[in-house]
Amino acid sequence: MGTASMTGTGEGKGEGEGTGRGTGTAARTGTAARTGVGVGRHSADPGRATTGRRPFPRGPVLPVVCATVVAAAGALIAVGCFLGLYVRPTSDDWCAAWKARDLGVLGITSDFYTTQNGRVTNAFLSGLVYTGGLTGTKILPTVLAVAFTAGLVLLGREFVRQLGGIPRVLPLIACALVVQALLYYAGTRSYQVLLWAPATISHTLPSVIGVWALLLAVRTVRHRSTAVRAAGFAAAFLLGFAIGTLSEPFALVSGLLAAAVGLLVLLRPGPPARIRRRPLVWCLLWCAGLACGLVALYTSPGARWRRAQQPERASMLSSDELRAAFEDWLHMWGTVTGQWAYLGAAAVGVLLGLGSRIGGRHFAPGTRRLPLTVLLLPVPVVLLGSFAVVVGLRSGYGPSGWTYARTWTSFLVPMELALCGYGALLGAAAAAAAAAAAGAGAAGRPAARGGARTPPTATAVTVTVAAGCLVLASTAVLVPNVQQLTTATVTRAAAWDAQNARIRAEAARGATDIGYTPLHIGNLAEPFFTRDYDRDWVAACASRWYGIPRIHPR
Repeated sequence: MGTASMTGTGEGKGEGEGTGRGTGTAARTGTAARTGVGVGRHSADPGRATTGRRPFPRGPVLPVVCATVVAAAGALIAVGCFLGLYVRPTSDDWCAAWKARDLGVLGITSDFYTTQNGRVTNAFLSGLVYTGGLTGTKILPTVLAVAFTAGLVLLGREFVRQLGGIPRVLPLIACALVVQALLYYAGTRSYQVLLWAPATISHTLPSVIGVWALLLAVRTVRHRSTAVRAAGFAAAFLLGFAIGTLSEPFALVSGLLAAAVGLLVLLRPGPPARIRRRPLVWCLLWCAGLACGLVALYTSPGARWRRAQQPERASMLSSDELRAAFEDWLHMWGTVTGQWAYLGAAAVGVLLGLGSRIGGRHFAPGTRRLPLTVLLLPVPVVLLGSFAVVVGLRSGYGPSGWTYARTWTSFLVPMELALCGYGALLGAAAAAAAAAAAGAGAAGRPAARGGARTPPTATAVTVTVAAGCLVLASTAVLVPNVQQLTTATVTRAAAWDAQNARIRAEAARGATDIGYTPLHIGNLAEPFFTRDYDRDWVAACASRWYGIPRIHPR
């Protein structure tokens, strides 16, 4: 969705002309209808439907289907947001919680840079989330869902406008909610992707920032004020630096996307050079910020210490390692493609294309169409980006690195947006074809009296209902995962609260070595994950959180 918007940001004139033509046509038609000038009982130009931006004949089917999809996907996301109230510390939570409490936001940021991994933006955001106890971790899923929904709706609106359509709120919301529901629940690590704060900060939040950064890019390159554009370009570099020190996987994928878009803008003829220069500058500054952030992370004392703890591995550029990474990449995509629910992203895109009046200059015979390079751009970005993620995971975590599914969000979000965009183009093409057929069929029939709307055709109803059923089926597949997540999260919260009360009561009586029962969830580490207590960092952080020297298995 965002790729077409980004590559077309410099064509403000073309977009304005397309919108003006459509608006003027509608205005003239409405005036003629009111005055009776130029309007007869028969259409003067039956072929007009093949070149104008006519959608399917209007009816209640599409709004009802979209509203049903919004209700279904929204309910799944609402459950996830509600489960945030039942989030309790586990694994990295223990360490981040006590450090934010004892060291403060700047203290935990310094600790990450000097002794952990160098992710200063990650540490700063973690300090904000864990400040004030566990409240931040409970509301974080809701904050992410709201910010993601708003960003996706606005990005979808830009996408529709770029194609000369008229955005409709209901299909846009449906797309935003379905994309999120698939992202949170279609994978193998739902708890980590949505509810576990360390993973959502590292891997889900970057996608939210990326969507808003893309919107900022569109606004920046289109703005007439030099000062506003300069501020936007500066923000591109700063945001890129923040992403580089927040999430390495997303930095790789977003950098690849920005480089591809910049190259496309540079090579694509059409707009004047001074206009094409703006998106190119944005992409260069974004990539420069990413590079500086990754360099700051890689050269940090914390990153050097972390690399020193890992056994020596063969170079990732060796043939054996590249072959192994390729096999891991195939395993990963085998898992992703095995979940057919992702087709729901394309199906909800079809609904967007049906309801947004996309058409005319892009789909009618003999008119200008989207360049093939723009249409195909998401494919290499997603494939190469996912391979880069696998290579990074293998380098950092070894042969099992590809199974860290929480990192897959870095390329799953672009993949879902691409599917949604392709679905919208398919829906728009179907709408244009149906409108042309309806116009041809109405050539010899009297027009409806009083300007009444033409009832939806059988083709319109069939395509709309089929797309809606596929979307609802893809969300229905997610329900068992949501049920399991709900049961596990609520059950653990009750057990954790009881144990927390007991430990605090014993600590208040002066106990220095208290029993702890591991409460596992989401395939995450709990205290005593290793028999060597000196290497059990989870137990050490849990004891620091409770303010006691030691805990033992109970």
